[in-house]
Amino acid sequence: MKEKILLDAVDRRILALLQRDSSLSLAAISERVGLSPTPCWKRIRRLEAEGIIEARVALLNRQAIGLGVTAFVAVKAAAHDAAWLDRFSEGVATVPEVVELYRMAGETDYLLKVVCHDIAHYDRIYKKLIAIAPMGDVSTSFAMEQMKFTTELPLTRLE
Repeated sequence: MKEKILLDAVDRRILALLQRDSSLSLAAISERVGLSPTPCWKRIRRLEAEGIIEARVALLNRQAIGLGVTAFVAVKAAAHDAAWLDRFSEGVATVPEVVELYRMAGETDYLLKVVCHDIAHYDRIYKKLIAIAPMGDVSTSFAMEQMKFTTELPLTRLE
């Protein structure tokens, strides 16, 4: 298990700013956290080197690019062995519309989040998914409304 990395208040402020807007300039970040640019840059580089900052990305508006349908796909595996898992996870990784994949505890073995244009598009994705590996059961729920979405992780310190 990886050692827990300690973050001080300045680190958390830097991370909060970058989570909200990764395009902020070093000068803007430095000013907002009360550091000069060089120590601020060193902290950002350390946070990247330690794997806390994994990537800096642009978040796209799904509706604006025609991906207005979100489906959650619950999968029950047909087999519970390493070979099936490898085949399934490698196959799902080739489907770009699957934006999240989780191995679950409970009645569902795997949960996928799929974004697509419409139901016909989802049907084509479904056919790809069921061809990847034998599945015991596949159940899909479609999101009617997105009521909360954030990529910002909570940075409050819990003692």
